[in-house]
Amino acid sequence: MDAVSPADPLDRLRAAAARRAEAGLHRALRPRSADHDGLLDLASNDYLGLSRDPRLAEGAARAAREWGTGATGSRLVTGTTALHAELDARLAALTGSAAGLVFSSGYLANLGAVAGLGGPGVLVVSDETNHASIVDACRLSRSRVAVAPHRDPAAVARLLAGREEEHALVVTDAVFSVDGDAAPLAELHRVARAHGALLVVDEAHALGVVGAGGAGAAHAAGLAGEPDVVLTLTLSKSLASQGGAVLGAPEVIGTLVDAGRAFIFDTGLNPAAVGAALAALDVLAAEPDLPARARANAARIAAAAADLGLETAEPAAAVVPVFLGEPRAALEAQETCRARGARVGCFRPPSVPKGRACLRFTARAALGEADLTTVRTALAAVADSTGRSLHT
Repeated sequence: MDAVSPADPLDRLRAAAARRAEAGLHRALRPRSADHDGLLDLASNDYLGLSRDPRLAEGAARAAREWGTGATGSRLVTGTTALHAELDARLAALTGSAAGLVFSSGYLANLGAVAGLGGPGVLVVSDETNHASIVDACRLSRSRVAVAPHRDPAAVARLLAGREEEHALVVTDAVFSVDGDAAPLAELHRVARAHGALLVVDEAHALGVVGAGGAGAAHAAGLAGEPDVVLTLTLSKSLASQGGAVLGAPEVIGTLVDAGRAFIFDTGLNPAAVGAALAALDVLAAEPDLPARARANAARIAAAAADLGLETAEPAAAVVPVFLGEPRAALEAQETCRARGARVGCFRPPSVPKGRACLRFTARAALGEADLTTVRTALAAVADSTGRSLHT
């Protein structure tokens, strides 16, 4: 009997890529120039407009000159510098938390928190629209995971009340990354506390934008310093740096230092990123109006979209979605905006549910009237092209 030739192991990848392209789900890297190709940036997460701020650049450079270009090891070996310890403490102070622990990315901060606090015998209740890093953290936690309907404290209560596990975590984004709406944190905390669960809140899109001085959504909801509330965050959005952190009670931080695999086995955040984040906190303290300016600009973008008949949502922070339905419609609208001078995000499945492909506009504190005119022009072109497509 003749031997069967082995299949080309790349054939299945080529076939899957062809299916994605046919469905409008192909993705490609687009290197940008230092000036964003002359386009108005409405796609980045630079909510406070600090990524090119010379104060942050100097903070990064000073840290690199003093500490070198890398952390040189995990934080439990050589990767914790005096700068790292300062950033741990200052992030905790900003949010009203008892203690903090900086990770090398926001993604790892979520993995560390959920997987480190979960495990066998712990139920994890996760909002159905949580960020992918939370979804992956739930999968890696070895916990039983129950997915709750979006922003539904009553459903969370039912899941907690019906559990067989002794312990539980409730995990939610503070501000959801695509729809831009906010979690009902006060209600979720009441439910979690009534059922003996920890509440884990990802402040990625809230820190620096929501609350007095940008202290975040949990702080704004009156939950600062509550021992049964754990915060995660990223340094790569409002703070215009890189990295992440977990904030909470000393028992939480101690558990992650002792047993959190995403912390123990990862190299510490590079000193330049730590220096930039510390400088961003200085700027935020010196210019406390920045968060309100970012929120106000987001509200104006959403109002312009709504006035043009586009489907949008009232923003809780800086994220403004414009829902277009199918992936190809969103891709075409993205190019329409680009032709009008605006770079905007385009979100398609699996980042969003089927039928909910959208543009995502992200406001910045520094947007001026000319910028907002560009936004309105781009939105009007999208509304015009969408209207034509609906009638052809």
